[in-house]
Amino acid sequence: MTENNNKNVHEDKKSTHSDNSKGVKDNLQEAGRKGGEATAATHGKEFYKDIGQKGGEATAATHGKEFYQDIGHKGGEATAANHDKEFYQEIGQKGGEATAASHDKEYYQEIGRKGGRVRGDQIHEASENGNNKEKKTGESQRLASSHEQKAQDNEKSKK
Repeated sequence: MTENNNKNVHEDKKSTHSDNSKGVKDNLQEAGRKGGEATAATHGKEFYKDIGQKGGEATAATHGKEFYQDIGHKGGEATAANHDKEFYQEIGQKGGEATAASHDKEYYQEIGRKGGRVRGDQIHEASENGNNKEKKTGESQRLASSHEQKAQDNEKSKK
């Protein structure tokens, strides 16, 4: 055989191998689909909750915080690439409504206090480190909050 003929025979073998791999892959996918359908027909929601719980526990036992941060970051990037501003507005609205329906006034007061403490700590730390811009921003926010509180108090007294 000539060198050119050897090359053609080799390429034909590669092509056949590739075709066989695709057929095997398709068969495996079909078998998996059928198995999944059979399992779904014989097992209920509780079964899937249990195996999901076990899988989550196994993953948590073998992966650290960085793993979850990484997959969360990747998921966030994928979501951002596939959705627009309106999507985020809509899910934010739904989330806010769900939270409001399941929490009372005291809940919001507590998270407001926590946020205020964190912000106050940030401002204090910035002032100790000489970050005047952060200090001024914090002072401006405190003044705005104070003015807002006064406006709310005035509204209440009118009623």
